[in-house]
Amino acid sequence: MKILQKGFNYSQDGPGNRLVYHLQGCNFKCKWCSNPESMSPDFDGTKDYTPEEIIGEIKRSKMMFFDGGGVTFTGGEPTMQYDDLLCVLKMCRESEIGTAIETNGSHPRLFEMSKYIDYMIMDIKCPDDEVHKKYTGHSNLETLKNLKRLTLSGRQLHLRIPLINHVNTNPEPFNKLFSSVNMQNVKLEILPYHEYGKCKWISEYEITDGFVSEDTLKAFTEAMQSHGINLIKT
Repeated sequence: MKILQKGFNYSQDGPGNRLVYHLQGCNFKCKWCSNPESMSPDFDGTKDYTPEEIIGEIKRSKMMFFDGGGVTFTGGEPTMQYDDLLCVLKMCRESEIGTAIETNGSHPRLFEMSKYIDYMIMDIKCPDDEVHKKYTGHSNLETLKNLKRLTLSGRQLHLRIPLINHVNTNPEPFNKLFSSVNMQNVKLEILPYHEYGKCKWISEYEITDGFVSEDTLKAFTEAMQSHGINLIKT
């Protein structure tokens, strides 16, 4: 497995204290990405591990998984390393270690993997496919298919919307999407635009007016709440 970085984090990447692995490579090219160095599968700063080395490190860290913690795989896009990730997830399940992933939801076999994931965090960046392709370089069709599969199964799901001015601040497409799926076991987190990773871009950073106003954020939040959606903050 190609790992860009790893370390402990509390509650932001799943419940409790967690060992977080940033896997290298992403099939999306989001114009606001905070970790642009994670996009290429061949970034020089990565280190290779076998699944056995990863699970060994996770087991040695088990005493640190307090408050319902465990291990989280993020990216990049962790499902880009599907086979190795699935292997580690299965070994975590055998060792009774809680697992989480942060994903863009685009892998066609995500639902198959989900049975070994205790806590899934998935981005819904924009319901409109053409707008999605414009700002991420990738279709959202598989993501929306996986959203329907996962919600229909009744599995826990933590959705995140990165809210970006001029990109996705209209709540109606989101409300239409969420009205078409089973949101009973879904939590939604709204993440206002930031520029924490702007300095890491080597190529031109194309988002010039992404910050959302307090009024825009409030209106979007209230629109979600009016449809009975369970909103959370981490």
